Amino acid sequence: MPRLSPVSRPPAVEISALVKRYNGRAVVSGLDLTAPAGQVTAVLGPNGAGKTTTIECCEGLRVPDAGTVRVLGLDPQRDARSLRPRVGVMLQDGGLPTGVRPLEMLRHLASMYATPLEVDPLAERLGITSFARTTVRRLSGGQRQRLALAAAIIGRPELVFLDEPSAGMDPQSRHAVWDLIRELRSEGVSIVLTTHLMDEAADLADTVVIVDAGAVIAQGSVRELTSAVDDSTLRFSAEPDLDAVSLARALDDGRREGPEAPHRVQHEGDGDFTVSGSITPATVAALAGWCASHDILVSRLSIGRRTLEDVFLDLTGRSLR
Repeated sequence: MPRLSPVSRPPAVEISALVKRYNGRAVVSGLDLTAPAGQVTAVLGPNGAGKTTTIECCEGLRVPDAGTVRVLGLDPQRDARSLRPRVGVMLQDGGLPTGVRPLEMLRHLASMYATPLEVDPLAERLGITSFARTTVRRLSGGQRQRLALAAAIIGRPELVFLDEPSAGMDPQSRHAVWDLIRELRSEGVSIVLTTHLMDEAADLADTVVIVDAGAVIAQGSVRELTSAVDDSTLRFSAEPDLDAVSLARALDDGRREGPEAPHRVQHEGDGDFTVSGSITPATVAALAGWCASHDILVSRLSIGRRTLEDVFLDLTGRSLR
């Protein structure tokens, strides 16, 4: 039977007012989240934000203390038996048996499904055949991740949960995994992924959900999130001890009359700076003039919208967790 188009399908995941407590402390506090069918939804958040607990409630690994969770329209706890063949789960640590060889494991998993993917082409595509004779315990982190991804999709699931899908991978493996995720989406598979790699989320996600302190603090497409504030960002490299406060003051003094927001200059580390606010040709000229008057050579300068990482840091802060 052909897959329904994403428009006519109910959401892959619907979460309403989810609460989960550990030792009396709420790590998820009234969280609402919807992952559309047939799309890639990236769930982002700093360590301890509650995103992993939220996903574990969707996977049936945790029991919510309050609220509702629906996966493919079903309750992950009550309808676990019905959901199991329809949902693939890739855990960051793999959850793989350590004493087996990769192809043996994949063939065993494939035998448990009615219409699984063919093992050998999938293993070849993800480069698993190159370490097929090595037991899982001896695999590198990136190799385990590729095997865990293969295990999650071998049964042709309608929905896949991916936890840090390209963690520990070299660039070649990472792009192979990204291509496979795009192909799954094109076939109508719904994908919910958690990642700390902003470029991964920006490249793959149709919808991005940012979670902090147990609640959703922002969501939308990458374009919507990065253009939510009508500011551009100017980036440049110069001497690390540049006086950012003095530069910002000079940029604002040279600004034309009008409603533009004041400029903010931030040192991002290693001599990299950003200027946010209303970026105009006059702003660039004022920056160049100020640097010239202070005998500072700008080695790199670019202008563009905020990145997803900029948005993430603005919303969740820059302090370590």
